[in-house]
Amino acid sequence: MKPSETEKKIVDYQILKRLFGFLIPYKSKFTLLVFLIILGAVLAPALPLMIQTTIDGPIAEGDFSKLALYLGVMVVILVFNSIISYFNTYEAGWLSQQIIHDIRQQVFDKIIRLKLRYYDQTPIGKLVTRTISDVESLSDVFSSGFAAIAGDFLQLILIISVMFYLDWKLTLISISTIPLLLISTYVFKEKVKKSFNQVRNAVANLNSFVQERISGMSLIQIFNVQQQEHTKFKNLNIEHRDANIKSILYYSVYFPVADVISALGVGLIVWYGAQGLINHEVSYGTITAFIMFINQFFRPIRMIADRINTLQMGVVSVSRIIEILDDEENIEQNESEKREIRGEVSFKNVWFAYIDEQWVLKNLNFEAKIGESVAFVGATGAGKTSIISLLNGFYNINQGEILIDQHNISKWNLENLRSQIGVVLQDVFLFKGSIAENLRMGDKNITNEMIVSAAKEVGVDEFINRLPGAYNYEVMERGATLSMGQRQLLSFVRVLLQNPKIIILDEATSSIDSESEELIQNAIEKLMKNRTSIVIAHRLSTIQKANKIILLEKGEIKEVGTHQELLSMNGLYTKLYEIQFSETI
Repeated sequence: MKPSETEKKIVDYQILKRLFGFLIPYKSKFTLLVFLIILGAVLAPALPLMIQTTIDGPIAEGDFSKLALYLGVMVVILVFNSIISYFNTYEAGWLSQQIIHDIRQQVFDKIIRLKLRYYDQTPIGKLVTRTISDVESLSDVFSSGFAAIAGDFLQLILIISVMFYLDWKLTLISISTIPLLLISTYVFKEKVKKSFNQVRNAVANLNSFVQERISGMSLIQIFNVQQQEHTKFKNLNIEHRDANIKSILYYSVYFPVADVISALGVGLIVWYGAQGLINHEVSYGTITAFIMFINQFFRPIRMIADRINTLQMGVVSVSRIIEILDDEENIEQNESEKREIRGEVSFKNVWFAYIDEQWVLKNLNFEAKIGESVAFVGATGAGKTSIISLLNGFYNINQGEILIDQHNISKWNLENLRSQIGVVLQDVFLFKGSIAENLRMGDKNITNEMIVSAAKEVGVDEFINRLPGAYNYEVMERGATLSMGQRQLLSFVRVLLQNPKIIILDEATSSIDSESEELIQNAIEKLMKNRTSIVIAHRLSTIQKANKIILLEKGEIKEVGTHQELLSMNGLYTKLYEIQFSETI
């Protein structure tokens, strides 16, 4: 269900059902919490009743021996209430933290299995909001939501029952102000709900903006647009501030109004009770108990209003979270059969578009036999990188079929498939952590000896050992402390450790110096032996030994052949070669 639909209802029972589903692993703890809340609600009228009995009994009679006993009972009630309150607060907090831990884990597990197309259409900041802020908002739902609201209602029922038992006329006088409180509570609830929705949206917008600007900080500084971005952030921050101030305003108005209505109820008790005392119809103890009861009675009503708002906001957050958890259309399917790759790749009449029918690849046909090297060249936007994405199963094609070892790619288990395809991208991503951790990529089967051996094969062992800590050197986020060439060399070691059957090189040598390129070319030759390789090339000098070179233009194959065959055609490839050759002179 969409959040906009959910917000129109006080309670969406389908969402609540899902919320209760998160409680199932902790039903014994939840049962204990409900028991503690019920016990606390049952004991709530005990102290005013005891005070009423004490005033009308030992104090009125002057029996000080009984007074000590009654005071002792009141102390026991207070201590017992404090103990229950402690366990109630702790159990509610413990339960809420366990549940949001589980939900956040489920959300993240789902996010890392979503197709790349989903990320193309969804701002990363909004996913961060779903995983962090929306899940965090559920903490109050479980700690002061379901069970607490039920406890408040039970307390109201018990208190008003005792009040009617003691004096029904005084009770009616006491609760005559409740309609005023209910009206103010309803207005408060609606206003706060609207302001909370604005706060949630403002937080999501802030997260998206900050994440995007931090990722593109170099571009912001290169074009010197810090002031413009500062202004944009200022406007978003103002929206967030104003939304929060609105909710603060509603709280600052509501609770004093509720206190005034409560005081009015006490005033009516005193006014009517004074007449009852004069006429000997009401005792001092009863009036005192009713004053305590009215405070106990109005407090849950005020709290219920706040807790219903908390519950509503939780329902909105859950509806957003469930959108992710229930999204099966964008989830990567891995139920297919696992098998070993031999390395034969075929694209047959493949049409592909990221958006509608804005074709990136048009009727693409090519074959890479086992052990062959196939290179793709062409201008930016020709569709070269899209071939890599399709071969890894990141996107579904619109028409045609992609075969690996004569099996349609849709029939392959994606995890199994990707574990046997090694990819070196032009833009290398390194995570914060040691070099060894970035090379191992979580594979516990890769030993330190294997890492060192692969690094030596690529020829980067020497440069790694010059770093502080060598293989334990801490890489900053995105590998910021390493050069582009160093990052690409490390990514090549990472592929070597994977020992793939198919190798994909996406502009792997376009951003490194000649010395590093020579190191990679030597390692590539070793790695390509008896393996299928798909090379996306910018420098034509790096693909002259390829078994087949395919020139793409606007998603279509224009020329196919070896380096010499293409040069002899004196076509587009020849022109591209001559341009690059002239640039090197």
